[in-house]
Amino acid sequence: MKKSNTKKIAVCAIMTALSVILSFVKVFELPYGGSITLFSMLPVMFAGYAYGVKWGVLSGVVLGIVQTIAGASTSLAYLTDNALSFILCLLFDFLVAFAVLGLAGVFKNKIKSPKASFALGVVFAGMLRFLCHFITGWYVWGEYATDTLLGSGTQMGAKIVETFSGQALAAVYSLVYNGSYMIPEIILTVIGAIIIISVKPILKETQD
Repeated sequence: MKKSNTKKIAVCAIMTALSVILSFVKVFELPYGGSITLFSMLPVMFAGYAYGVKWGVLSGVVLGIVQTIAGASTSLAYLTDNALSFILCLLFDFLVAFAVLGLAGVFKNKIKSPKASFALGVVFAGMLRFLCHFITGWYVWGEYATDTLLGSGTQMGAKIVETFSGQALAAVYSLVYNGSYMIPEIILTVIGAIIIISVKPILKETQD
C-alpha cells in the first residue's frame, strides 16, 4: 500500500470518528429525530475536501453505518413491518444521507479560493443531506404530519394543517421539520469550514 494512501486512510478514520463523537454534542434536538450538533458534519466534509470525493464518500458511508447502528433501535424499529419504508429510511436517513457529506470537495479545483470552494461545497453537500431527510420525511413520516404539527402547539403548525392536505401537507411538514435543524446545521458548518480552512497547516494538508 502506498504511503500516501496509508496517510489518507488514517486521517479519514480520525475524521469519521470525530464526526461520530461530535454527533453526540447536540445544541438542539427535535422530539422525533434530527438535531443541531456541534460541527458533526465538518470532519467528514473536510476529508472529502482534502482528499477528494472518493475518500470523502467512503468516510461518509462508514459514518452512515455507525449512525444506522445507533438509530436502529429508534426510527428503524418502527418500520419493520413495511419493507419499502424501512429501506427508504435506511438509505435516505442514514447511509446516503451521510455518504453525500463526502461531496464537500467537488468545487475544490473549480474555485480558486479555498474558503469559497470549501464553503460552497459544504452548502452543496449539506443540502443533499437535507434532500435525503426530506424524502423520508415526506414519504415515510408524512402520515404523522397532522398530529405532529398540531401537537407542536404553534400557530404556524396549525396554519399549515389548515392550508394543506394529503401529499402537499406531508411535503410541507417534511420541509419545515427537517429544515428547522438542517438549515442551522449547514450555516454552523459553513462558519466552521471557513475558520478551519484558514488555518495554514490545515490549508497545506488540502493542497498535498
